Amino acid sequence: MHLAVWEAWGERKNMLVFIQSDPEVPAGVYAESLAETWIPFIVVELFDSGNMPPLRDTSAVVVLGGSMGIHDTGKHPFLLKVKDHIRAVLDSGKPYLGICLGGQLLADVLGAKVSTGSYGEVGTHSVSLTEKGVEDPLFRSVPGRFTTFQWHNDSFAIPEGADRLACSDICPNQAFRFGENAYGLQFHPEVNEHIVTAWCDGFDSGNNPPHKIISTFKDMESPFRVVSLQILRNFLDIIRSSNKLT
Repeated sequence: MHLAVWEAWGERKNMLVFIQSDPEVPAGVYAESLAETWIPFIVVELFDSGNMPPLRDTSAVVVLGGSMGIHDTGKHPFLLKVKDHIRAVLDSGKPYLGICLGGQLLADVLGAKVSTGSYGEVGTHSVSLTEKGVEDPLFRSVPGRFTTFQWHNDSFAIPEGADRLACSDICPNQAFRFGENAYGLQFHPEVNEHIVTAWCDGFDSGNNPPHKIISTFKDMESPFRVVSLQILRNFLDIIRSSNKLT
């Protein structure tokens, strides 16, 4: 947990909580940006028996990605705790952002299917906003087609009652919103070169070698980061408009 950020803020409440299920999938540039701007946050490392703070002390929740699937509760029983927490966040009306696995978990909690092997993507790809995505506050000032980083084999269907906000040439469902402020993303806006390089260690897909994945990301990292940080700023604005972060 990032206790230094807690202490700098002066009180342990109104925190933006990152839930990390995999030691190799950290909050990346999002944690860096929040620390630089003194936004109160913690990272709960559930893979290391971390415990989530009370929801009453939470401004919003971000569930990060992971190598496991949503049904791997036998090997990773803490996923059941994450699903229960997501339900509580939805009931509370607090803002929620699910990234990759976090988006799939949100879809599953809402009754939508999460499939394996149909729309997998690895590497730097473009994502396009739908008409509703262009109008959505999470994507304010984001181009209609923008650069993202992908690393997934599973993908979610859009839950009943949710709005599809983004798509790609390979994966039709890249983002959705449920209710006022619960979001699921399939892509990874939080990564940096260090994270991408770590994920590529030992990865072998034949026609998509690690050195190509890394070099392409490095070439596109500047426009990628501009969009990623804009999405973060937009999510913080959503939190503020919910009167949970001052």
